[in-house]
Amino acid sequence: MAATLMQTLDATIANVALPHMQGALGATPDQISWVLTSYTIAAAIAMTPTGWIADRIGMKRLFLISVAGFAIASVLCGLSTTLPEMVAFRLMQGLFGAALVPLSQTVLLDTYPPEEHASAMALWGMGVTLGPILGPTLGGWLTEVYNWRWVFFINLPVAILTFIGLSTSLVPDSGIKKTRFDMLGFALLSVALFALQLLLDRGETKGWFGSPEIVIEAGVALFSFYLFLVHQLTTPRPFLPLHLFIDRNFAAGLVMIGIVGVVLFATSALLPPFLQNLLDYPVLTTGLVVAPRGIGTMIAMRGVGRLSRHLDPRLVMLIGMSSTTVSLYWMAGFTLDEPMSDIIFAGMLQGFGIGTTFVPLSTVTFATLAPHDRGYGTSLFSLFRNVGSSIGIALAFAYEAHMTSVNHAYLTEHVNAYNPALREYINASGGLDSAMGLAGIVSEVQRQAGMIALIDDFKLMAWGVLLALPLLLLFRIKPAKPGDPDEFDHVVMD
Repeated sequence: MAATLMQTLDATIANVALPHMQGALGATPDQISWVLTSYTIAAAIAMTPTGWIADRIGMKRLFLISVAGFAIASVLCGLSTTLPEMVAFRLMQGLFGAALVPLSQTVLLDTYPPEEHASAMALWGMGVTLGPILGPTLGGWLTEVYNWRWVFFINLPVAILTFIGLSTSLVPDSGIKKTRFDMLGFALLSVALFALQLLLDRGETKGWFGSPEIVIEAGVALFSFYLFLVHQLTTPRPFLPLHLFIDRNFAAGLVMIGIVGVVLFATSALLPPFLQNLLDYPVLTTGLVVAPRGIGTMIAMRGVGRLSRHLDPRLVMLIGMSSTTVSLYWMAGFTLDEPMSDIIFAGMLQGFGIGTTFVPLSTVTFATLAPHDRGYGTSLFSLFRNVGSSIGIALAFAYEAHMTSVNHAYLTEHVNAYNPALREYINASGGLDSAMGLAGIVSEVQRQAGMIALIDDFKLMAWGVLLALPLLLLFRIKPAKPGDPDEFDHVVMD
């Protein structure tokens, strides 16, 4: 769990420190975004071969190398003095950190018996879900009290303790497999993921498909993914074992974790700008208001492991997804005068919903998967969560920007001296004839347009979660009867 928390925390902890890094590294606003992009691209690419590398060198050895490499890269990030150094060391950090989450999940599934998988996944899930939530809070506090370099130095003591714990607790590697590596399949998938990540990260600043760069990246991503699929279907030893996708639980679980990634990360990305730019909250206050989402997650995960033993996991996931939908609907009612308590409690409800969904989802997704396939399975599970989060963040900000423009144009049509809703404000601000009055009205229209756009975003996500509920019917909880053509070799759950 410590390894998981360390990796997921770094996905968001640097966000609030970017303005401070920009000045220290002499970067432009467009260039400094590579501090985030380089990490996510490297992690996405390096995550896919985790299962194969673990087979080749052993799970324990790979785990220890990843933790040590992640710690060294973190220190080097904190010591960086130029932007190229920072980007290079963030790439290194992403490469070593990519294996931490899937290996953590594999170790827990292998260590605990099937009847304790729900409890083990509840503990592990805290690291996965709390990391992105606590990242901005911890990053803001470290930047405010110390400086931005401590955003990276904080990993060192955690990594040392993690390394010692894993060295003493993990059993020695045995049964190393000398399997052939599908280099072409890995290269094609890496190019597709690289182009997709660039498209998502740079699409908003480049104007999406109005930019030749984005069009090229989209074409490269689609063509590379097409070649990857053709290669996987025709080669005798594909990079990703295709029989994994025949497992109905596993295939449905990948889709569901992508949706969880969208909601978890997109909401985490939307709330801080809302609190800082529209409600004028300081950075530290913003972090403290967002942090209680983690409390809701902890409450859910403390009880959901035991609850899953007595209730159908699909029912538990239904409760979690319903809670998430209600929280998003609640957020869709936010205003520019929203009390802090409402924001906190809506976040806690959402954290509870995500936590309640994540634990049984992590359990049933792998319940029918053979133990020797878990390395590949957990890598894909983490990859789909990361890709879902990237797509969710990109689409959320793009939709918000589009709706802000639409709402701004609509609201401007109603700005005149004869509108009774504006008359008092116009008179108080100095009238439409003064520069100060016009500036105040323009600023207020922009705030209102941004608020309505944020509401539209939350509504869209609420509908997305609601429409995903029928996917729960795809999960099989009890083993099939003999003779069932869809029967699996492994007993699922009690």
